[in-house]
Amino acid sequence: MLANHKHMDNKVNAETLQDSTTNEAGLSFVEQEIVNDLAAGKNGGRLNTRFPPEPNGYLHIGHAKAFIMDFGAAEKFGGTCNLRFDDTNPQKEDTEYVEAIKEDIHWLGYDWGDRLYYASDYFPQLFDLAKRLIREGKAYVDEQTSEQIAAQKGTPTEPGTPSPFRDRPIEENIDLFERMNRGEFDEGSMVLRAKIDMASDNMHFRDPIMYRIIKTPHWRTGDTWKVYPMYDFAHGQSDYFEGVTHSICTLEFVPHRPLYEYFVRELADDTYCPRQIEFNRLNLTYTVMSKRKLLQLVKEGLVAGWDDPRMPTLRGLRRRGYTPSSIKNFINRIGYTKYEALNHIELLEHSVREDLNATATRVSVVQNPVKLILDNYPEGQTEMMEMDNNPENPAEGTHQMPFSRELWIERDDFMENPPKKFFRLSPGKEVRLKGAYIIRCKEDGVVKDADGNIIELHAEYDPDTRSGLPGADRKVKGTLHWVSVPTATRAEIRDYDRLFSVENPSAEEGDFRDLLNPDSLRVRDNAMIEPWLAERIQVGDHYQFQRLGYYVVDKDSTPGHPVFNKTIGLKDTWAKEMKKA
Repeated sequence: MLANHKHMDNKVNAETLQDSTTNEAGLSFVEQEIVNDLAAGKNGGRLNTRFPPEPNGYLHIGHAKAFIMDFGAAEKFGGTCNLRFDDTNPQKEDTEYVEAIKEDIHWLGYDWGDRLYYASDYFPQLFDLAKRLIREGKAYVDEQTSEQIAAQKGTPTEPGTPSPFRDRPIEENIDLFERMNRGEFDEGSMVLRAKIDMASDNMHFRDPIMYRIIKTPHWRTGDTWKVYPMYDFAHGQSDYFEGVTHSICTLEFVPHRPLYEYFVRELADDTYCPRQIEFNRLNLTYTVMSKRKLLQLVKEGLVAGWDDPRMPTLRGLRRRGYTPSSIKNFINRIGYTKYEALNHIELLEHSVREDLNATATRVSVVQNPVKLILDNYPEGQTEMMEMDNNPENPAEGTHQMPFSRELWIERDDFMENPPKKFFRLSPGKEVRLKGAYIIRCKEDGVVKDADGNIIELHAEYDPDTRSGLPGADRKVKGTLHWVSVPTATRAEIRDYDRLFSVENPSAEEGDFRDLLNPDSLRVRDNAMIEPWLAERIQVGDHYQFQRLGYYVVDKDSTPGHPVFNKTIGLKDTWAKEMKKA
């Protein structure tokens, strides 16, 4: 027997099963199917899932939905989950992708332990199985072109036409197949096809291709093989060799399921047989998930690589500042169904905003600065103001921020001729400087350059309004953030927005590149940050910039030149919509 079942000891314990069955209302339909199989004692009560990426690119959030189910179900019900690289196409695969995939899975908090496999591990077994099927009259070598084979497949309403090579003698098929693997024939000149049913209602059953010739050296096996199995032949058999019980995949594989079962039955018996379960893939507004389109964006320089913060790749989301918990919470919220849906990116944004609100340290950063001078504040004097690190969690404490006569404030926080409901700074009006004093802008406190641009504002502070003093409780409608000029550090801010300007770019006609949002990235290189933040720059650290949004320290940061990526703004449109519902 060709089977080589590994890790057969992952039997689900009765307590775990009981816990899960008593909470059926909270289970996805996939989890419920698993629970039903376990309760029925299928496969000896074992649960073994797998995540099988092809190492030909980087994982995106759609892949995350898949492996969160694969690893999550195994954890939830006391089973195991394999990581298997489906490395059956050496023309597109690379070790770079293998390591990146491992890193991304670990980043989201999952681990495969000692259950790391490769489809290439099973090349000898798959080759032997193919020869067995030839000897049993279930496979043959076809010398037609791919175009001829496609034309002979017929249509869903018309049967296909048998290949002229369909009844080739068995020994001749064996000889040709072995010679194919020795490299005696050119790529595309021959394929090995399963002999099933050219009149089947299922197009996948019309003598599908099992093997094709590829002479590119494999990154693991070198020149050992010149023929490589197709996905439909390799996938189910690999599941079987590993002892996988539940092959969970997306809905596009529903038509492939009968073929999956057909090939698996060539190996399986009554004691063990894997099954395939399909769920809806993740589609996200203002985003494309096509690997081909994402590759095109990278190759044409329309984004700054696979980890561009506008990309839906996991490394792009990570660089943008998304957290593992925010992604997992989003996936749990959208759930797993049997029908395709277009998920709103606002829910993903809500998930990261919710997470960072609870965890991100608050700091003062002025993105578009204009100088504010407090004329009545003593020259040369500096005070230290106490600022909360996170009002959501008082245990995180406070930090000190210097206050001086000259401050930076946001240019947008001042208007010379404001509308009625402008509650920020204007001539003759008062505001509170966060954590400090109430100030009043002078009527004649606006200084402009020769071109009419405001370069300086003058105001006076009320020394009785600092926290703890009698005037601290005096009410004003506006509160502004600020940074002291003498101690401020310049920083670069990268404001990211949605990559596409239309809600569903995949549904639009024409070139998808024409739908790119021209304002998806704005760079500000004159931002001013407080010294406490400047002293703590660590790549990947998350912060809430007071009144502005959530930001993360980018890998491009250097000593003296911090770089921050905008994760998301403070305004939560999704939460507002939910309150209306």
